[in-house]
Amino acid sequence: MKHIISPLDLTVNELDDLLELAGRIYRDPKRYCKVCDGKKLASLFYEPSTRTRLSFEAAMMNLGGNVLGFSSADSSSVTKGESIADTIKVISYYADICAMRHPKEGAPLVASQFSEIPIINAGDGGHNHPTQTLTDLLTIKEMKGGLNNLTIGVCGDLKFGRTVHSLINAMVRYEGIEFVMISPDELKIPEYLRHETLDNNNISYTETNILEDVLPKLDVLYMTRVQKERFFNEEDYIRLKDTFILDRKKMQYANDDMLVLHPLPRVNEIATEVDSDPRAAYFKQANYGVYLRMALIMTLLNLPEPTKEV
Repeated sequence: MKHIISPLDLTVNELDDLLELAGRIYRDPKRYCKVCDGKKLASLFYEPSTRTRLSFEAAMMNLGGNVLGFSSADSSSVTKGESIADTIKVISYYADICAMRHPKEGAPLVASQFSEIPIINAGDGGHNHPTQTLTDLLTIKEMKGGLNNLTIGVCGDLKFGRTVHSLINAMVRYEGIEFVMISPDELKIPEYLRHETLDNNNISYTETNILEDVLPKLDVLYMTRVQKERFFNEEDYIRLKDTFILDRKKMQYANDDMLVLHPLPRVNEIATEVDSDPRAAYFKQANYGVYLRMALIMTLLNLPEPTKEV
């Protein structure tokens, strides 16, 4: 039995197999509509979520399975003091697989140690969000034709953004990857990530605080929100915030085949006028998330592919 607590829980070969399966499901979803007939997903969300929770539930229903669970801690027995260990022991009798989001870092890992069914981490505090990273990889692979030899710009909050950290950790395992880090000085990537992940893997990277300067060299631009609460004073935030808003004028500097990704939700870091640009892929990215989660459910449950169309 395998759990997915971090994106690095999958080897490169396992990841490639997962992404290939997700691609096949994306191209022919009807073929997979009864794969999970009789199976149940426990959706245990201890904090609010829109895309992640609904995409997990849509994924299981698209596979012909059923969903049970809760969408906030207030509607669970945690309000009575029940531990995660006891919750997951009981849920193991009710479901075949579990997706868990929890505000405390490490909670899904604890659950996996007591579970009789596969656990998928759907986000634990500021720590990991593996299915978002896997979705990012699927989007890039499907829309760019592969995951090697890419220049990836990551823009915004690089210090605290868990999606950026996970993406960097995942992409360094592929060949010919170069990163461009675009952020205010106050929100540069953490030193541990710089040294342990980039330097130790001999990954080429540059840093800048001017988005327009680097757009012409990017294959992928991964946008995140510059958060006001991360600054020590409001003056610095006001001085810098507009520098990291992607609008139609800035998009003129980008190549015709550059992808714009964003884990969502956005606030104002991508102007709505960019939505109609064919390079804007963030809503397609959210769509790919359903197919990625379908493939992950099938993989963790060791379910065979259907031999013919339904």
